[in-house]
Amino acid sequence: MYRIAILGCENSHANVFLNYIIKDGLYPDITVEGVYSDDYAAAQKLHDEYGVYAAKSYDEFAGKTDGIIITARHGDNHYKYAKPYIEYGIPLFIDKPVTISENEAKSFMEALEKHNVRVCGGSVCVFAKEIQKLKKIVQQKEYGIIYGGFLRAPVDLNNAYGNFYFYSQHLVQVMTEIFGNFPNSVKAYINHQTITCVVRYDDFDVSLEFNDKNYLYYANVSCEQKVLGFEYGLDGCFEHEFGSFYQLLTGKEQTKTYEEFFAPVFIMNAIDRSLQSNHEEPVRRMQDV
Repeated sequence: MYRIAILGCENSHANVFLNYIIKDGLYPDITVEGVYSDDYAAAQKLHDEYGVYAAKSYDEFAGKTDGIIITARHGDNHYKYAKPYIEYGIPLFIDKPVTISENEAKSFMEALEKHNVRVCGGSVCVFAKEIQKLKKIVQQKEYGIIYGGFLRAPVDLNNAYGNFYFYSQHLVQVMTEIFGNFPNSVKAYINHQTITCVVRYDDFDVSLEFNDKNYLYYANVSCEQKVLGFEYGLDGCFEHEFGSFYQLLTGKEQTKTYEEFFAPVFIMNAIDRSLQSNHEEPVRRMQDV
């Protein structure tokens, strides 16, 4: 049996994952040791619905589990919650945003590397079949040279969980999934409640459109021979997301390098800097921090 715990269970991911394990019985080899939230009422609610133990502190499961799922609403809590478990070398699932600070991303990565911790997570949107289709088209250049793309997704600009950072990794990570993890720079503009960004790669540009609380997801790739675009949803995505954690739990290797995993943090920060400076801003890399 694989023992796990869920930290930051005020996020709806906790309910989805507990359904898979406890109500649906999809993973009979997993037991849930408990859940934790800074909002104890959220943990108690899961105790009442699923019968799981509601912990009083986020480090309570250290040395007692084979994997940890971290789904706190505020990205600033993710590294804090992970720290007590990293030394045990167990796999981690980290929800979006994996963190907010570039300096924290570097410290987080160095700690994971030191203890050879396998990690997955970020945005669930990358598992949409339409996104995987566009990724394949770009990687294989099925329709010739890539000219660029347009991607749209919601953002929440005013909240208690990091404002722009709370939701923006969805759009950023969809971009990195399709076009690559390491663009060169961004120029961001805000008009009313919409943020538009021009993201510059070596050979093309990608336009991002963040719409405040407008929950439409769209992805478009412009190729030499064809333009392809899809509206997409999240059907089946959470199953794939939990499956990626299960793969780590059962001994498989992680699918991204550590720097690729943290790359969206550096792009989000570049967008934020551009909004503040009104200039094009470079996207930093780990070695720049």
